[in-house]
Amino acid sequence: MNSKEKAYKIAKQQMYDKDSFSQWLGIEVVGLDAGKAVLKMTVRAEMTNGFGMAHGGITYSLADSALAFAANTYGRHSVSIETSISHTQAVKTGDVLTATTFEESLNHKIGVYRVLVVNQKKETVALFKGTVYRSSKEWTTE
Repeated sequence: MNSKEKAYKIAKQQMYDKDSFSQWLGIEVVGLDAGKAVLKMTVRAEMTNGFGMAHGGITYSLADSALAFAANTYGRHSVSIETSISHTQAVKTGDVLTATTFEESLNHKIGVYRVLVVNQKKETVALFKGTVYRSSKEWTTE
């Protein structure tokens, strides 16, 4: 099994398919590979706040899902231990957001990832950084 097949078996079939919140968000898995994830979603009216913009938790949740999927693709259970986000531009109803992960550092116990969130115009709307703890528990890929 190659790295893409393994990534899909873990992140898509074992994680996303059981992740009611990511499904409620309308997240679509666009691409997966070892240490990588690309996710897409469309912002709906019920995701907006009193300012008529997407609640900050929406872009945060998209980026957090991208982090989780990317970090787990190697086959070890990985959970976030620290995350942060900078919102760089307002997000509105109808915007199509794409989150792309970049692996910055990976060792036996810790992984550090950056997630870039852009809108349909390729404008950066959020910058997310996440650190994960990599446990010794393995995902099954059979």
